[in-house]
Amino acid sequence: MSDGRPVDDQDGSAATVVVRRNPAEHRFEVWVDGEWAGMTEYQVAGRQLLALTHTKIEPRFGGQGLASALISATLNELRTEQISVLPFCPFVKAFIEKHLDYLDLVPADSRSRFGLPAAADPS
Repeated sequence: MSDGRPVDDQDGSAATVVVRRNPAEHRFEVWVDGEWAGMTEYQVAGRQLLALTHTKIEPRFGGQGLASALISATLNELRTEQISVLPFCPFVKAFIEKHLDYLDLVPADSRSRFGLPAAADPS
């Protein structure tokens, strides 16, 4: 899903981060230098619709921006596959609120349910 990209590790060295889908476990995973670092879980909520329910980053990988990288890569892949999302996970919802260019992935008739705006501000 995502080619490795270097990020600064906690000791200042570059680490390779890869995000990939694990359909058997119903989640997207983030790996750092080949080590599992976290995931965002999903449930199939309908045709071309996933409910993103929970995001977790292992404590030792915290503070490196991995949750944001994971959610960004996840949403980008789902957009490519023309799959909509229901952001039940509070982190995913907050990410979409902060990055309204992903708002179109939430069905318009579901946005108010999550406290999201009906449309992104065009300014």
